Amino acid sequence: MDSGAIAKILHWSSAGLVERDDHLAEEEPLEIRVRGRAISITMRSPGHDDELAAGFLLSENIIRRREDVLRIEPCERNEHGNLINVQLAPEVPVDFARLTRHVFAASSCGLCGKATIEAISAQMPAIAAGDSPVVEAGTLAALPEKMRQGQTAFAKTGGVHAAALFDAAGKLLVLREDVGRHNAVDKVLGHALLNGLVPLERHILLVSGRSSFEIMQKALAGRIAIVAAVSAPSDLAVQFAAENHQTLIGFLRGDRMNVYAGRARVRFA
Repeated sequence: MDSGAIAKILHWSSAGLVERDDHLAEEEPLEIRVRGRAISITMRSPGHDDELAAGFLLSENIIRRREDVLRIEPCERNEHGNLINVQLAPEVPVDFARLTRHVFAASSCGLCGKATIEAISAQMPAIAAGDSPVVEAGTLAALPEKMRQGQTAFAKTGGVHAAALFDAAGKLLVLREDVGRHNAVDKVLGHALLNGLVPLERHILLVSGRSSFEIMQKALAGRIAIVAAVSAPSDLAVQFAAENHQTLIGFLRGDRMNVYAGRARVRFA
């Protein structure tokens, strides 16, 4: 992804005041369409827009496999590249009324509460215990540094989130950065779907910030059993993880971590 514009700033420290250049994270709107109809507008870092659209549709339970997508294309009339259209296979049903109502309500007032968890659980089954690996604590502890080494945009701007997908042995498979942490997760999920990797029961998702309810829901849509974050989870994220048999790890930093749910998938020496 592009690291964005460069701004002239005043920088103060104990060494004094200097004027210097500073890299800014790029942020632009993206309108996602399905079969030519608008379903979502999100602020994102330009780049990997096809993955973002595919991951978004996967997390919304519209598509489940690579074959559901015929093609993803920018709209010809949009010279700025901020509008993308997803053509789905004819047999894929889309409830546009439900999708647009849910998406725009979520963006304006948020998702919350037990009723929301129950509604999602009705669409997405919980992870089965036998469908996911047991991972060594040392393998998990090494993941943040592997992700940090790939965060090139963050190194320049300090203003973007990251999401990374690893296999059970700790091998980095894909890393995406974005100004929106949910967008970064969608791009990772979209990459996995478009490359035929979904379902992802035997993989690990790592996010650079906190783990929220929405990140856990997106992980469940991709069938990811183990989700880790370098920061804290929300209470609803922990509740969601427990009810859907996901492993949720927070404060994964250095030689420490907190396991909030699904502790059977982590092996400690």
